[in-house]
Amino acid sequence: MITSIPLETIEQQLLRQLSSFFFLSEEDIGLIKFKMKRVISRCEYCFSHTVNKYYSYNGETFFNPYQSAQYTIFLYYFANTISYETGNQLLADKLYYLNKIMNACDLYHEVELPDFFTLDHPVGSVMGRARYGEGFSFSQNCTVGNNRGIYPTLGQNVQMCANSSIIGDCNIGDNVIIRANSGVKDENVPDNCIVFGYSPNLTIKQKK
Repeated sequence: MITSIPLETIEQQLLRQLSSFFFLSEEDIGLIKFKMKRVISRCEYCFSHTVNKYYSYNGETFFNPYQSAQYTIFLYYFANTISYETGNQLLADKLYYLNKIMNACDLYHEVELPDFFTLDHPVGSVMGRARYGEGFSFSQNCTVGNNRGIYPTLGQNVQMCANSSIIGDCNIGDNVIIRANSGVKDENVPDNCIVFGYSPNLTIKQKK
């Protein structure tokens, strides 16, 4: 994967951003340096599976740390990697918090987003502890959350348009689009559908 600036510069930039808000221990700094290539590798896999023009350059997967959607995913993967591969929850919390500060998007490091997902203008979105299929995508002001402690299960290639929500005991099929300003709560949606409206008065149409 090509980048607009050297990895060492990205690393130093991230450390400076973190240290602007939080105290960093020597262990924190060492883990950031140790896991940088691992996180870049996760980003490369994720970005290489999207057709979004902002994730490639001249046909090659491209990482630009000044492209905020890419950087949102980068910070999520970093927090998630630190949390699950090192056990340093405080550093993972700092990375998660930095992502909220910089991008106004709530992607907690213990939430298991897939190896390939995309987002577009994710300001105000909150992704809860659901089960997410590969190819998940969301936009601004989207919410995935629980109802009475039960979270949804999302199939592959589920797309959430602006201001949409999936809440509670839901099974969302593959290749489903939740249209803008729509919400699914405690309902199932079959494969290959487009969803309009709010539960319990959903309109579900089969894709052509």
